[in-house]
Amino acid sequence: MNTRIRMSGAAIALVCTVALGAAGCTHAVTGTPLPDAFVPSADNPDPSEAIDGVVYVEYPTALHVQPNERVAYTHSPPFGGRHDGVWAKCTGIVFPQAIRTENAVHSLEHGAVWITYNPDLVSAGDVELLAEKVSGNSHMLMSPYPTLDAPISLQSWGHQLELDQASDIRIDQFISALRLNPATYPEVGATCSIPPLSFDPDNPPPFDPTTPDPASPTTVPE
Repeated sequence: MNTRIRMSGAAIALVCTVALGAAGCTHAVTGTPLPDAFVPSADNPDPSEAIDGVVYVEYPTALHVQPNERVAYTHSPPFGGRHDGVWAKCTGIVFPQAIRTENAVHSLEHGAVWITYNPDLVSAGDVELLAEKVSGNSHMLMSPYPTLDAPISLQSWGHQLELDQASDIRIDQFISALRLNPATYPEVGATCSIPPLSFDPDNPPPFDPTTPDPASPTTVPE
């Protein structure tokens, strides 16, 4: 498992703008490339490489656990690795409660972006702004994550970005670059809808805030 963090800086932003020409417009004040500059292409299959602070990990795919099992994830929130055989519904769902991470990780394998936030560290206005980015949009889901160290964290398969504010333009850049990007998630074409009775979005499997016990027979490694 390889981990790396991309710190692009102003120089990378400038290269991105020049390389993309008219499509690579920048923010008038900050000079930061706007989301349209982060649309994947054959020449630029993973535009998230130009986003400051994105963490990358390479994960094996299609490794499932049972509903009663937990995964000892290295990162919290997790953004790859073993996961439940049933994915969390990710058709633009804004969950009011924290959900089981093993189900959410499976959604990432389907090309979804999962937005999480610490309800003790963000304002109601920021939660509303984040929800607007998710609600009704395919391959998006959002939920509180009470043990999150940062106010906000975005996850796609093998990618994570922690942020302080919902107004940060990197949120839109991350979504543009990684939501349904066929170069960055394993199960291209997989649905975010769910079979009846397999996952109830109104009563999802609950989040467990405790650290899994490696010695437990129901705990498996990432």
